[in-house]
Amino acid sequence: MTDNVRKLIILGSGPAGLTAAIYAARGQLQPLVLAGEKYGGQLMNTTLVENWPGNKNGIMGPSLMLEMIEQAKNQGAEIINKSCTRVDFSAAIKKVWAGAEEFQARAIILAVGSSPRTLGVAGEAEFYGKGVATCATCDGAFYRDKVVAIVGGGDSAMEEANFLTKFARRVYIIHRQDTFNASKVMQEKVFHNDQIEIIWNTEVKAVLGDQTVKKLKIFNNKAKQESELAVGGMFLAIGHIPNTKIFQGQVDLAEAGQIIHDGTKTSKEGVFATGELIDKKYRQAIVSAGLGAQAAIDAEHWLQSNNLA
Repeated sequence: MTDNVRKLIILGSGPAGLTAAIYAARGQLQPLVLAGEKYGGQLMNTTLVENWPGNKNGIMGPSLMLEMIEQAKNQGAEIINKSCTRVDFSAAIKKVWAGAEEFQARAIILAVGSSPRTLGVAGEAEFYGKGVATCATCDGAFYRDKVVAIVGGGDSAMEEANFLTKFARRVYIIHRQDTFNASKVMQEKVFHNDQIEIIWNTEVKAVLGDQTVKKLKIFNNKAKQESELAVGGMFLAIGHIPNTKIFQGQVDLAEAGQIIHDGTKTSKEGVFATGELIDKKYRQAIVSAGLGAQAAIDAEHWLQSNNLA
């Protein structure tokens, strides 16, 4: 093995990638983490995280991720704040690039996560983290006694709407059609919840506020009427987009872009996937961290079984 070929490279620095880095470093794999310019994953855009074990008073999302980065470094991981822009997994020695800079490794862990699908309307980005959110389980408690809106019509929207009624006094579901595509069971739970009101045939056109969200500009696409809806927050439940575009042709992908996997193994020998690239259901930081540990252990076992560790 030449000096410039590493044992393991990890792409991504969210809870999955950094946990994988901690485990891999403890396994003497000297992992390199291409963390991205915006390191830390989606938790860098959150505020107080109250469901991370071991922090009885909660911990701010950015603080948690910076602690994980320092822990990975202390264990021996090398972390570079550059994004992977191209990969080549066709040979035994896998290659990844950050711009013009090339890195090589025997094994790769893909932990680049997914991105919440957004509406692309005015004010949405401006108020992200200030009333615009994408995870009711993560942020619902911040909306106690407030009026909030959920945008979507699938199972996730139904589940998050019901969950938010534990905190919010009123929950609107805004859906652009006149029927949901959620399962019947999930729909029935919403229809029988008196705290939830459904606004059919309606689209959000803008998010309005000052320091935080105050109201939404909405448009009824059937009546062709525009109006404003007073809310203290808007949750997006319109799906996630796996960040897998650069892996097309390198590992097998499903039609929606998710990595086809067996546990953490991908279709390419020596390439492993973890976090939200393989978790389509829970989308919780602690779940991603657990999957990161699995990927690191699987990568270590694979390297050892092939006399590469």
